[in-house]
Order: sequence, then structure tokens, then C-alpha cells
Amino acid sequence: MSKVVFVAQNRQGRGSSEARRVRKAGRIPAVLYGRSGKAISIDLEALEFTNGIKNISESTIVKVDVEGKTYDAFVKDTQRNIMDGKVLHVDFYEVESDAVVKARVSIHLKGSPAGVREGGVLEFPLQQIEVECLPKDLPERIELDISGLGVGQAIYIRDLPLAAGVRVFTPLEQAVALVKRAKDASASASSEDDAESAAAPAAAKA
Repeated sequence: MSKVVFVAQNRQGRGSSEARRVRKAGRIPAVLYGRSGKAISIDLEALEFTNGIKNISESTIVKVDVEGKTYDAFVKDTQRNIMDGKVLHVDFYEVESDAVVKARVSIHLKGSPAGVREGGVLEFPLQQIEVECLPKDLPERIELDISGLGVGQAIYIRDLPLAAGVRVFTPLEQAVALVKRAKDASASASSEDDAESAAAPAAAKA
């Protein structure tokens, strides 16, 4: 589980004027949604949050310390200023240690496949999967070593290094990464281009 901690304080005011006051003070208005449906209005230091979210993913469980009371939570949504990219508002969703959570986990490839050095082409069609498990079993990301992958070989969902308690919603026979022969990859790309070209006139006619 992540060791990222965001220190927050209770926010008493409501409305856009209060939000502007909070932002002017260098803080970000936020809401922490509990599993029971209760919402807590909080705010947190803008610079600390901006730096803290750089190394987390959608499946990272962070800690939110609200005036001494700590909650485990997901960073579910961040609203940003379209002009300068600054975070305007944050939604946190609390997770409980004994309740299953559902999240999307990203897959990160490590190493250079042996098959690519032999002239093959690496394809990475599945870059994240949806899982359900207890918070203690939830990976922040999946590191997948593909250095031993040869030409014509693939790594499937069933091959991923996951804890026993993790339920995967993606079909187990789906390929995550594979190395195709160069001519096969070229033919596949050509077929996709032909299909798009054929679909264009039909779409225009419709």
C-alpha cells in the first residue's frame, strides 16, 4: 500500500466564494466521500498535493490525515484549470480494510524482449486491467518482465503476477504483450487500414 500521506483540515464554508478564498490561501478545496455515503468537506496544501500525486496511479491507496484522524482513500477525481493546469478541487473516496474494492491497475513493461532483437515487433494491446480485491492485495501497478519474450510468444492475463485474492474481470486468455514477426505485424496493420478505408465511404453514405 502507498505511503503517500496528505494532511488536510476540516472546511466549514461552502460555495464558490469560500472555494476562491481557500485557493487564494494556497490550498485546495476537497471532499472525502465515506463508504457510508457521508461526505467531509476538507482542504489541503496545494503544493504538497501537486507533488504527492506525481507518483500515484488510479489504484494507489493514499492516506488522508484530517486533523489527526486518518483515512485510507483513492484519489478519484481532480478538477484542473484548463489554462494553467492547477488543481482546483479533489474528490477522495474512502476505502476500508475489510471491504473489497474495484480499481483499474496499470501494467508497466520491463526489459527488452529477445524477439525484438531477432527482428520481431513488440505489441502491447492491454495497458491496464480491472480488478477486485481487498485493499491489502491491491497492487499500485503491475511490473511485467518481458525480456524473455521471443518471436511468436505472448504473455496473457493468466500469467500476470497477482495475489491469490485478486479477481480479474478481463478474460484470462487475452494477450497483454506479444512479439510478432515483422511481416505479420505489417499485414495486421495493413488489414486495419483497409477496414478503415472501407468503412469511410459507408459512413459517408449513411
